[in-house]
Order: sequence, then structure tokens, then C-alpha cells
Amino acid sequence: MIHVVLFEPEMAGNVGSVARTCAVLGATLHLVRPFGFHLRDAAVQRSAMDYLEHLNWHEHRDWQALRDFAGPQARFFGFSAHATRRYTEPRYQPGDYLVFGPESRGLPAWLRAEVDLLTFPMPGQGRSLNLAVSAAVGAFEAMRQLHAW
Repeated sequence: MIHVVLFEPEMAGNVGSVARTCAVLGATLHLVRPFGFHLRDAAVQRSAMDYLEHLNWHEHRDWQALRDFAGPQARFFGFSAHATRRYTEPRYQPGDYLVFGPESRGLPAWLRAEVDLLTFPMPGQGRSLNLAVSAAVGAFEAMRQLHAW
């Protein structure tokens, strides 16, 4: 239905939490290397619990490998504090890719230039949301629009 992309994730626990969210939603998870951990890390297993067996996921050696996998017609939405367009504005379609950057630095400028950028309103103080929270909010909004539940 939708694809959730973690570009160069750094924290195993966040990946496990996003994996669990994807399994619950029936979304496909894409992990783009390099990672800041090993996929067999106990923190991935712990935060994903027993949902990994229900997860459809792919690992890609780099961004270009993901682009090749997705094909030329794929739509990519990148989530960034550098954006002005709200995450609720697009009309999501089945097959869309929701792209989230590394926890410590977000999406790099070159990648932000390749995707449609979206942001979450953050009226309080702080630079950004946690990666797992961001991915869940974005994925649930896309699925809500698609009436997938």
C-alpha cells in the first residue's frame, strides 16, 4: 500500500519501532545503507517485538538502488524540518514512498532536492520529532487518506 523509507538510520531501537508500525499498517519498510547498527541488534528485536515475521521489508545498498527498485513513476515524499509544506497537504496514493532521514542530521540537502518535501507543524520548542514518531505520524496520515483500515 505505502512504503516507509529510513535513509541511513542510526539507532536500532527506532528501526524496530518503525518496523512494528509498518507491520501493523501493512506498509513496506525500506532500509537504505549505511546503518549505524547491525540488523540483528537486540534493540531492533526488542522494539519490533514479534512483528518482524509479519513485516514486508527491503534493504538497499544506497539511495540509487532504492530509486532503481521503485521505478521512474514512483512518488517520493521526504520529511524535513527544512520544508514548509505540511504533511497533510498531499493527496497520497497507493505506492507512495515516505522518506525519513538519519536521527542526528535528517535528510541531506542533495536528497531533499530529489523529493517532495513535507514537514510536521511543531509549535512548541525543539528541532524535530523522534524518527519513529515521525514515521508513524506520516504513515498513519497516508493510510488515513487511503482508507486502508
